[in-house]
Parts: sequence; structure tokens; C-alpha cells
Amino acid sequence: MEQEYFHLSRPLLKRLIITAIVGIVLVGIGWVLSQTGGHAEHQAEAHAEHQAEHHAPSFLTHLFSALWFNNLFFTGLSVCGVLFVAIHYAAKAGWSSLVKRVPEALGYFLPWAGVIALLLFVFGHHDLFHWTHASLYQSTLADGSPNPEYDPILVGKSGYLNIPFYVSRLIVIYLVWYVLFRSIRRHSLLEDEEGSFEHRKKMIRLSVAFILFFAVSSSVAGWDWAMSVNPHWFSTLYGWYMFASWWVATLALITLIVTTLKARGLLRQVNENHLHDLGKYVFGFSIFWTYLWFSQLMLIYYANIPEETIYFIERWHSPIYAPYFYLVLILNFFVPFLLLMTRDAKRTPFMLQIVCPLVLVGHWLDFYLMISPDVLKESGALSLTDIGIGLLFLALFRYVALSGLSKAPLVAPEDATLDESIHHHT
Repeated sequence: MEQEYFHLSRPLLKRLIITAIVGIVLVGIGWVLSQTGGHAEHQAEAHAEHQAEHHAPSFLTHLFSALWFNNLFFTGLSVCGVLFVAIHYAAKAGWSSLVKRVPEALGYFLPWAGVIALLLFVFGHHDLFHWTHASLYQSTLADGSPNPEYDPILVGKSGYLNIPFYVSRLIVIYLVWYVLFRSIRRHSLLEDEEGSFEHRKKMIRLSVAFILFFAVSSSVAGWDWAMSVNPHWFSTLYGWYMFASWWVATLALITLIVTTLKARGLLRQVNENHLHDLGKYVFGFSIFWTYLWFSQLMLIYYANIPEETIYFIERWHSPIYAPYFYLVLILNFFVPFLLLMTRDAKRTPFMLQIVCPLVLVGHWLDFYLMISPDVLKESGALSLTDIGIGLLFLALFRYVALSGLSKAPLVAPEDATLDESIHHHT
């Protein structure tokens, strides 16, 4: 079989640069508007009472919020790309061999995401995480009088929510993810060179290790990187919920990249049967995400405990966030459910290229709703800054992932299950 390669062409690099420039311009406009009060007037009209009691967050806080939720979203796309590969190796599934290089390439963004997350926490932890303020843990002031900011709930959680332990967890999670990814990737490339089945055995063992570690670390990541933004609120479903959003978005991205490559005349061996399986993934796990979305909402709504319902009150009943709350449900459930329900739809590249970008936008908005309402309160309307930072991350992520995709043949020529994948039929 003739080997196929992906190349970062000049037009593509030009588009990535333009995307980054547009992102920078939007962030700049967002900064100017924040200085001139360009969008504070609308907030003052809708939330005069709230603004009277609380100072509006600074542009820097808004910037940190946008950077954090975007980095969190693109981290998920990267690590779940590795998870896709690991699951198929561990399950000894052969049908995906023709497309495995696409999710493999997504893992190259992990070190970038880890460094960005660490820097954001070092420089922005007071803006992002309420629990990092030392005054919350002091029961009295220097003169012996009671400290009005003292928070006994956070004192009780300080064994887990403390800066040294938090940073240690963050570093360990990103480091182990990346080390296991590079190990799997290295043996995948060595299998191409040597054709030895020993590399397949090692990839299976490494994949099992990655899955086991990810099963724990993804929940810890959900608690640390998203749920602890509001340290008084908790949900036992949150780790699974964030994983589901990561996973569906990644499946949509893999499907979108595969169909785009086919449209450009690459991945010629990939046929409608492979697309059907990818479409089934997007369709099925969109329902899984909705199940978790509804379960978390319904259990908290039914219990009606104030410290739990506040999470949804801030999103569901807010004129700022409510439109996005419903839009997320439409994009992440109704769109894939209705448009990918039929067998033919899942096998049609055109339909997949319509649905997958909408799903990606929907889950990007889902991560916006996870972070911004708790960091920015009623001043967190989706802004040019959020969109601009999103475009910057998109440009960087595409460059890193596509560079990784160009490092090896698009189809692994010595993959032990390649023949099974070529003759795959559903």
C-alpha cells in the first residue's frame, strides 16, 4: 500500500496565523472595551443591584478566566485523543488502525497545556480560585478581633485544597499523561520501522496503564481544575460529567479531521464503514453526556439543598448565562441526536462535517459555563476576550496537532491489524 503523508502547507500555515491574529485583535478590543466601559453599561442595566454590592472583576481576571477554561477544553481534546488510541489497543480493536494516527497526533498538545495550566495557576490563582486566599483560614485578625473572612468550610477542606498539594497533583497528572503518551507513540513508530509484534504487546500494556491512571486522574482533574473554582459547591458526578464533555468533543474532532483529510484525497482506504463507527461514537456518547447532564441537574434540583442548587441558579436563572445553558443542551444533544439518528447520516461525510463543528462549539460553551459564572459572577457574559482567547488556543492546538500528524505516515504500514481495518464492514 502506498504510504500517505500529511504536510503543513503554506496556505494552511497562513490560515493558522490569521486565526491567531484575529484572536489577538479580539482580545485587544476586549481590553479597550473594558477600559472604556463599552460593555459595562449593559451589565449595569441588567444587574444594578449586584454591581452595587460587588466590584466588577478586572479585565485581568476575565483574561485569566478565558485562558483557564480554554486551556481546560483543549487539554481534554489532547488527552482524550490518547485515550481513544489506548482504548482500541487495550480492546484489541482493529477497525480503527486506518485512523489511529489522527488521535495519536492530538497528544502532542499535552506539554503545552500542562505548562500553560501551571503558569496560569502561579500567576492567576487568586483571581481564579477563591480558596487560595490566606485570609480565609485565619479565625482572628492581628489585633485579636474575629476575622469576618474566616471560612470554616474551607478550613475543613484545606488538607486537600492547599497550594503545594494542588500544584503537585497538577504536575503529576500532566506528566504521567504525557510520558505514557510518548511511550505509546514511540512504540507505534517503532512498529512501523521494525514490524515486530513485541511493540504491539508493549502498546497494549501501556494502554491499560494509561486507562487505569486516566480513570482516576480525570476525576481528580475535574475536581481540581473546574469544581474547586467554587469550593463551597460539590457534585459526586462532576468528574464523570467533565470527562463526558471532553470525550464527546474529542470524538467529534477526530471525526472532523478524518472527513477533512478524506476530502483532500488522503486516507483513501478509509470508507463509509469507518465513518459509520465514528458517527456512532459521536451519536452514542452525546446521549451519554446528556444522561450525566440531566442526572446532575435532576438530583440537585430534586434535593433542593441551597448549597447545591446555587450552581444551577447562577446558570439557569441568570439572564447572562441562561441562553448558553439552553444552547449547550441544543448543540450537544438535540443536534447530534436528530441529525445522526439514521444510518445513512453517520456514513455521510457532509453530514458529519456539519454536526461535528456544532458539537465542538457546544462543548466549548459547556466549559465556559463551568468556569466563568463562578469566577466572574454576573460580569462574565461571553465576550470578545473569551472568543479571542479561544481562537488563539485553536491556532496553537491545530499547529501542534497537525505538526504531530505530519511526523509519520497517515496510515501505519506495519500495524498488525491493518488488514482487518482495510476490510472493515458494518
